[in-house]
Amino acid sequence: MSTESLFTPFKYKNLELKNRIVMAPMTRAQSDNGVPTQQIADYYARRAAAEVGLILSEGTVINRPASKNMQNIPDFYGTEALNGWKNVIDAVHQNGGKMGPQIWHVGDTRSTPDYPAVEMEKASTMTLEDIQDTIAKFAESAKSAKDLGFDVLEIHGAHGYLIDQFFWEGTNTRTDEYGGKTIKERSRFAVDVVKAIRAVVGEDFTIIIRLSQWKQQDYSVKLAHTPGEMEEWLLPLKDAGVDIFHCSQRRFWEPEFEGSDLNFAGWAKKITGQPTITVGSVGLEGDFMAAFGGQGTEKADLTELTKRLERGDFDLVAVGRALLQDPEWAKKVKEQNTEALLDFSAESLGVLY
Repeated sequence: MSTESLFTPFKYKNLELKNRIVMAPMTRAQSDNGVPTQQIADYYARRAAAEVGLILSEGTVINRPASKNMQNIPDFYGTEALNGWKNVIDAVHQNGGKMGPQIWHVGDTRSTPDYPAVEMEKASTMTLEDIQDTIAKFAESAKSAKDLGFDVLEIHGAHGYLIDQFFWEGTNTRTDEYGGKTIKERSRFAVDVVKAIRAVVGEDFTIIIRLSQWKQQDYSVKLAHTPGEMEEWLLPLKDAGVDIFHCSQRRFWEPEFEGSDLNFAGWAKKITGQPTITVGSVGLEGDFMAAFGGQGTEKADLTELTKRLERGDFDLVAVGRALLQDPEWAKKVKEQNTEALLDFSAESLGVLY
């Protein structure tokens, strides 16, 4: 099995990466009251030093009420938190890495017992004033990312959180300009977020958006049932300023539509012509749901992944749990030392190392 294709350079606008491996965003919730610590900086720097081409941070939240549902999810606003993120990006750069924050609002998702009860923001009930302020706060955090020296940023538009709640007819019942019967109409909020971010970061700064068909509220949901519906969803986002589509699946090898073996990232690239990131159980046999039940999973062969990359289905590959388990996963793959790759243990979910 050759993994050479994973270690070819990638360039798009201002983003130059030494290889195609991306560390996927994974919630750690270990930033003290929202402020990243030195331990967080060390955690990311360790992966940067071990051949990860691009690191996408765990979800970091904007300055809105109920933007997070756990106390120690990191903020991406305020002097103290931003100083913490400056320490993180400096550490990553010193170790030869590139990094972007994932900018997030959890929307109407359940708060955890350790977090004070707050009134959650719902896509269906936010006022127009709420919406406009939320868009502005996304842009504010995006500008901070550029000002701090991050190489890229990612908007979290997936997995049933706020932006995704606007996409989905199951959670967006609005009758104004931010609602509608079609996915194109319900994409208005995301489009406005992207436009606001593009206005403050400029044309050369790379914007990624993470999208998913599935929702934490319903794993069987599809926003786009056909390639035509996917066009209505993705093309307005491209026109608004999205550079790279990060296409979240639970298992990257599963086809998105009947009649083709293209996965979500493959279809997104075909439809938009933009670079895409694939993700979903890369390097592992089982998907992430088992981990929440305390189950581990065995390491997996990368042949199918590299075959799809080499034929041009997608441009970048996001690796989650395998990099959580082993900071040197990318380095081992590069050195063809696959025997040293580790199986995934669910205990890694709660550990920073």
